[in-house]
Amino acid sequence: MKAIVCVKQVPDTQGKVAVKADGTMDRSAMATITVEAALQLKDETGCEVVVVTMGPPPAEGMLRELMARGADRGVLVSGREFGGSDTFATSQILAAAVNKIGVGPEDIVFCGRQAIDGDTAQVGPQIAEKLHLPQVTYVTDIQKDGNTLTCIKELNTPRYMSVSGIFECYDKPLEVFDYNALKDDPLIETDTIGLKGSPTNVYKSFAPPVKGAGIKVEDAAQLVGILNDKHLI
Repeated sequence: MKAIVCVKQVPDTQGKVAVKADGTMDRSAMATITVEAALQLKDETGCEVVVVTMGPPPAEGMLRELMARGADRGVLVSGREFGGSDTFATSQILAAAVNKIGVGPEDIVFCGRQAIDGDTAQVGPQIAEKLHLPQVTYVTDIQKDGNTLTCIKELNTPRYMSVSGIFECYDKPLEVFDYNALKDDPLIETDTIGLKGSPTNVYKSFAPPVKGAGIKVEDAAQLVGILNDKHLI
């Protein structure tokens, strides 16, 4: 049994979102947030866990971190031809990558519900449709009972990296799928990937302005005075 986990570099909600001059997000400058479900399935069944992401070369660091947490191998899908992909084009590319990794009858593909940057919840279901795989959404825990997977609603807490895991992660295999590695897949066409193959147009992306310092008031009279001075009442 193999668990293929699609992961994504997204803004750390505790950090600063990096936006480039052209309005697109600089993912190479962002921290990452990851999930735990596949590793729990590995603990229960001994299955292989493969983490795959599409992004720039620095995304290898995220994959190494996940391997330090327990994933067995990583796949980085990276190529200039993939840049600017929206959810449609991204799902085309990731579906081709998952297809190249191979999905057997006992394997399972994990995707997050939705990323905190795009917030669309579209890529996972689109991958399933393009690979003709059955899908279940809004799952927070999976248990294997024989040949049956049971989905229940319970939260999990991501594990920390271990010292041994950090040392061992650089000995684990990590492949890079570029355009040439995936171009023979029927899903990979020049007009269905990258910016050219993305029907969604983002008008503008920007970091929200930093709010000024607040004012602590001691009582209602002080608040009324401040509002009066600002001609708000």
